[in-house]
Amino acid sequence: MRSSILVFAVLYMLMPAGAQKATIHQVPIKRTSWASGQQMYREYCAVCHGEHGAGGGPAARACIVKPADLTILAKNNSGKFPYNRFYAVMRFGSLMSTPAHGSADMPVWLPLFSSLNSDREAIAEQRMHNLADYVASLQESNRRGVRSAAVVPEP
Repeated sequence: MRSSILVFAVLYMLMPAGAQKATIHQVPIKRTSWASGQQMYREYCAVCHGEHGAGGGPAARACIVKPADLTILAKNNSGKFPYNRFYAVMRFGSLMSTPAHGSADMPVWLPLFSSLNSDREAIAEQRMHNLADYVASLQESNRRGVRSAAVVPEP
């Protein structure tokens, strides 16, 4: 069901008064390198979380739940990047009462990433680890708490 796997993109529509209103439209997921957390972040996350992770991406205005500032996750967790929590949110969705991940605004990434590699879950999981490593590198706390990507599945 690869055709039903979707990620989100932004389309700006002009309103009669000339102001722009952001709306979210679903588009098929685009293949990226599973080895590059930075490339995946730019393709899948920056549209909402912004180029540098502070939450000001072009689609942020259209999201029901404001995208998180990913640069302060460590700061808000006693100075340590909450790696396991971040990974779990990507994999399973948010546990919050108003979830961002797992809602209409933000997908759960495991099924999407699995679709890119013939449903090979090991590569999908490595994608999420590499993405988590990249987000850890964006922390204000100067790269503390970065997990090393030691496990690399065969392509």
